[in-house]
Amino acid sequence: MKVKLNKAVKMFFGNSSLEMVYFEAIANSLDANATEININIQIAAFNKPDTLQIEILDNGEGFTDERFRKFSNLFDVDESSHKGLGRLVYLCYFQDISVASIFDNTQKRTFDFNEDFDENSYEIKEIEKTHSGTSIMMRNYSWSKVKQYSYLKPDDIKKRILEEFYSRLFLMKQDEKEITITVNLQVEDAHNTEALTLDDVPHLEMVQVQSSTTLFDELHLYYSIEEVEYGKESFIAALSVDNRTVKMDVVAKENEPLGYKMTFLLFSDLFEGKVDLARQNLTIPDNELRDIQQAFRNKVVELIENDVPKIAKRNKESQKALNNHFPHLSGYFDTKNIGYISRDEIIKKAQTKFFRAQKEILDAGDNLSDEQYNKSLELSSRALIEYVLFRQLTINKLKNTSKGGGEIALHNLFCQRFKKFSKDTSSDDIYQNNAWLLDDKYMSYETVFSERDMKELVAHITEGEVVEKDDGRPDIALVFSNDPKNDIPFDVVIVELKDRGVGYYDNAKAIKQLQLRARRLMQFYNNKIQRIWFYAIIEMDESTELDLQGSYTELYSSGKMYYKEEPIKLSLDSDKKLPASIFVWDIDALINDADKRNSTFLNLIKSKFAVD
Repeated sequence: MKVKLNKAVKMFFGNSSLEMVYFEAIANSLDANATEININIQIAAFNKPDTLQIEILDNGEGFTDERFRKFSNLFDVDESSHKGLGRLVYLCYFQDISVASIFDNTQKRTFDFNEDFDENSYEIKEIEKTHSGTSIMMRNYSWSKVKQYSYLKPDDIKKRILEEFYSRLFLMKQDEKEITITVNLQVEDAHNTEALTLDDVPHLEMVQVQSSTTLFDELHLYYSIEEVEYGKESFIAALSVDNRTVKMDVVAKENEPLGYKMTFLLFSDLFEGKVDLARQNLTIPDNELRDIQQAFRNKVVELIENDVPKIAKRNKESQKALNNHFPHLSGYFDTKNIGYISRDEIIKKAQTKFFRAQKEILDAGDNLSDEQYNKSLELSSRALIEYVLFRQLTINKLKNTSKGGGEIALHNLFCQRFKKFSKDTSSDDIYQNNAWLLDDKYMSYETVFSERDMKELVAHITEGEVVEKDDGRPDIALVFSNDPKNDIPFDVVIVELKDRGVGYYDNAKAIKQLQLRARRLMQFYNNKIQRIWFYAIIEMDESTELDLQGSYTELYSSGKMYYKEEPIKLSLDSDKKLPASIFVWDIDALINDADKRNSTFLNLIKSKFAVD
């Protein structure tokens, strides 16, 4: 052999799987006109891969001089449908491969195939007349484990052989040929056998497929749709390339019909030789492949919905569900492919169409035609729906938080930790800062400090005049300015969060932290700050509520919310006290209040974009 085999193996079969060993051996046996193929797998135990041996026997024509010459020289093939590389996959998994082959009924050729293979190192003996055939024995497994046990189990191997050779077996059945492929597994004291025959290949009907890419090459789709017991269903959609099947993503795994065995094989002369040397990837140009895939899918959808009307009904329900969950994308969904490509892909494609429509309007600038103006109003409404839906998802996530879930996770749902948000980038930050959970009016912030040092907040308020030494970090601080052009003091909101289930002492700590923040900030009252609100967001427990009922006023809410105007003494050297507005709010009450506000918007918007 004229190529360094160890390098060729890594180059062409670096991403192979053990089942490719079976596929290559079967393909060669079929090329040698074998009618019986036996795959014998022996392993001491599944966790002892070093004991794995695989022997593959067939009754084909054997390694004649011509076949051995081609075997000995990579790339020596007669037609584009043969790649001349498949045998290298043996060396991916086994270090010792012994071949014994009888040809011309009286000649027996034996040789070893390994990385040091020499085409001159073989023996031929004259034997008594017998049937031709070949045995390939593979030993000394190269890997530390078998990646999937399904690669060793006869029922799984049978299924994969059928999938890989469906088109070839179908053509053999049409030509009334015979083939039996038997898979035997010996593991410990157990023995398991599965046999594949042409009876496993169903009758396939043929229809034509139209594609703009293949005007001069006909596409023939052979298919079968059969109702079976639940748990016995299967779905195969593939191109027939060089008598091997190459799966094509026509129906997403999540959408494969339950209770049916469906087979769709697409044949065309266009596909001949259109696979890489390792038979792992198609070499059809991307634009052609996309057109073929869409034409293939369209015909498969048509056939399925004609034969199984309940699937069309299911897809209509899926469409309604998408419109209900994503009303801002209604009209952009690829309705023909709902129920066939994945739900995530359907949503992604609709979102892309929506963004493109937005871009077209934005690119038009101020010179909008009446049609573009009306379109801009529609897109603005859809963008608002998208945001309101996002808010609802955030609310639902908060509802699903549990005790011990962590203050960090809770904090990040309000706004991302350690970040600073500015009104100048609010449109970019809108999905990261959820100040609206407290009140929608808080979305008019100038700056938000999320778990940033207190000195940074003070420096912002005083425009750098005061250097605060305190490195404490309020969980969330929101700064507001009514008119930045005028020298009007700021409004400030300070929020302290506590995880669910932390109990009375940590809840009390949150309230004390607010009082400490108040003392730090009240020294700027009337000068740099005109109003301050302090919020403690906690899970209300009985002891905390008893404390609050003595001096706090309960406010209207979906749950427990208490308010107190508390005088804060600024220092020991001064008798001056300033009032601080402190709110103590149960986390579930906050969530339910936000839910009610948002649901009002959501229901109104959905009614305007209702789709049948």
